[in-house]
Amino acid sequence: MEERVNGSGSGRDVSLSPIPPLSLSICQNIPDTLLAVLVTGLLAATSADAAPLSMKQVNQAEWTAGKAGKGLAVGTPLMTRTQVLLDRAFFSPGIIDGRSGSNVKKALQMFQKANVLPVTGKLDQKVWSALAQDEAPALTTYALTQSDVKGPFVAKVPADLKKQAKMKRLAFTSPLELLSERFHMAPDLLRKLNPGVNFKKPGTPGMKIVVANVGGRKPEGKVAKIQVDTAGQTVRALDAEGKLIAFYPATVGSSDYPSPSGKLKVVAVAERPVFTYSAKLQYSKLKKGQVYKIAAGPNNPVGLVWIDLNKDGYGIHGTPEPAKISKAESHGCVRLTNWDAVELAGLIKPGVPVTFTDKTAKPAAKVAGKRQEKR
Repeated sequence: MEERVNGSGSGRDVSLSPIPPLSLSICQNIPDTLLAVLVTGLLAATSADAAPLSMKQVNQAEWTAGKAGKGLAVGTPLMTRTQVLLDRAFFSPGIIDGRSGSNVKKALQMFQKANVLPVTGKLDQKVWSALAQDEAPALTTYALTQSDVKGPFVAKVPADLKKQAKMKRLAFTSPLELLSERFHMAPDLLRKLNPGVNFKKPGTPGMKIVVANVGGRKPEGKVAKIQVDTAGQTVRALDAEGKLIAFYPATVGSSDYPSPSGKLKVVAVAERPVFTYSAKLQYSKLKKGQVYKIAAGPNNPVGLVWIDLNKDGYGIHGTPEPAKISKAESHGCVRLTNWDAVELAGLIKPGVPVTFTDKTAKPAAKVAGKRQEKR
């Protein structure tokens, strides 16, 4: 595994190669009764997704026994508020979508551990009492600016790297994508909170929309070391005494292209990196001498930032697909949401040690079936 990245602060390039899509067979050999339960659950989730959601519902949501915000529905009020509170406490749940899922469970587990609470990964009264000490509204209003409305945007981002290399920028494709990422939100949740807004043409600058209230905060303390849990798919930023400063869900390597083991260190940080796909890669399908340079931007294969490590081709970086964090596999690097990668990059300096561990080892069967991604 090698990668090459060019960008401010780094003289390296980052390279990767496409992996064929995983072919899955669905609904084969499922008993009729189980299938009926699954279909009923999905229909219920669809109905819940269509239900209205207001800023007042989310901001006033409170935990009560038996109502922990579980389920598939986008925008459950309690879970939406919980995710925002976790994000603001620097226990990142990944993308804020109002759903109860694996990344929320990881964030809750780490929050419980940091606050000396029973580690269950579940929302309960003690966890809620600790989280709700942050009394700022979970949702707020935001006035659109000229750049929010006008971009520049690109019509689409092709999956093919050769076609990407012909683009001048890997910008956002729409105001919806830009605003969703700025406020750490799933596009579906942003739409649900703003039912009257056409995000293809969201109106004139100054128009107000409802968004997650996640801006303007920075973790306290100085990051002295980073721990990457390869099995648990997480990243921890710690101070010199081992106290947790920030926690992030991550996509870390794969069985074919595992992440490094042991201790490395940060050597540079590249903002808005240029991605280079080269024929020199051992798994590349390019002919000798072929090189694709992919312009910088949030939809660049390595996102908005590259944290370079002292093992050639390995780093911690962003992603153009935040919803897939911890849901897919990489070619060996550590992938975070763009906003988490940018936050982490702002907390570190060259020389910070990065230790790869396997603290929460899982059976191989738990990994099987994940789709490998391009970084």
